Amino acid sequence: MSLATPGYILLEDGRRFDGVLCGAVGAATGEVVFTTGMSGYQESVTDPSFAGQIIVFTYPHIGNYGVSAGAMESDRVHARAVVMREAVNTEDAASAERGWLDWLVDCGIPAITGVDTRALVRHIRSAGSLRGGLFAADISETQAREQVAAEPPMRGRDLAREVTPSAMTLHGAGNPGPLIAAIDTGIKGSIVRELVQRGARLELHPCTVTPQELLASGPDALFLANGPGDPAALDYVAATVREVLGKAPIFGICLGHQLLCRAVGLDTFKMPFGHRGGNHPVKDLRTGRIEITSQNHGFAVAAPDGGLRVERDEPVRWETDFGAAELSHVNLYDRTVEGLTLLDVDGATVQYHPEAGPGPNDSLYLFDRFLERIGAA
Repeated sequence: MSLATPGYILLEDGRRFDGVLCGAVGAATGEVVFTTGMSGYQESVTDPSFAGQIIVFTYPHIGNYGVSAGAMESDRVHARAVVMREAVNTEDAASAERGWLDWLVDCGIPAITGVDTRALVRHIRSAGSLRGGLFAADISETQAREQVAAEPPMRGRDLAREVTPSAMTLHGAGNPGPLIAAIDTGIKGSIVRELVQRGARLELHPCTVTPQELLASGPDALFLANGPGDPAALDYVAATVREVLGKAPIFGICLGHQLLCRAVGLDTFKMPFGHRGGNHPVKDLRTGRIEITSQNHGFAVAAPDGGLRVERDEPVRWETDFGAAELSHVNLYDRTVEGLTLLDVDGATVQYHPEAGPGPNDSLYLFDRFLERIGAA
């Protein structure tokens, strides 16, 4: 790693942002997105939901407390590259086991510091999330544009197959609680921990699992995980969900929320720049409580009228292929759908990440609510 090599970010619309390379040697391309979290940088880059993306951190200092094995959300880094205003490589924190930049080099992840991330994020907010790339300064913009153009767009992209396990794994085998069968489209480690700590046994199945395989062990409930890419490219997963709906209580988080909604006949759409960070206000319409949530998604579920927003803080309803569905949560930034409850079959979803890895823990109660539903069933 050298902090003397100039580099730049180039977006598909031609905008360039210069800085200094500080990660592994090599170029990287992907969808350029930003996250507003003030901490949790290691959790972010190891979250499978960031597969295929270059992360721009809006918080200026990244790396202040190093990295540690306990902060991993999966077994590897899934982000393509990292963009920062001021990178820090110290190991001064008590929990630090490695410096942030040293670790990125170890993981083979390119990174850049000294970038005007404020200007970059303002551009993304105006133009929308764009494909882009991180390059050394000695690579011409002509070459860089060719590499960026070769990067597939996120719309229509199935990334779940890249992050799903090759075979089913069981977690919490000795627990006394319910057996939950999950479709693993890129589940975070903290979701697994939250369910196992509550006494559940959790089967993680590949995203290509059949309905018969998913139900083979007689699970008490079904779970749909977070993950990367376009939910519209995963209609094979939605078809599996359609086959198992009504067989056991089902709960979906993030991509799982979108897939359950598509399974019952609702639409999804690509957001201009998505929601990523640990400070997004969401209203729980059941309790009236405002929760500060952790989010990481670039797609969302359309409102009952087919639009992009829900204007009322009321449990408005959809008519679905499986009966009525009711809005349970709404985003207070942009009024997008943040969760719904199926009224005629036992199912519920949230768009955000209640496991708080990283982020606030306002929404951890949703895991308890899910297990209460299983017990009632």
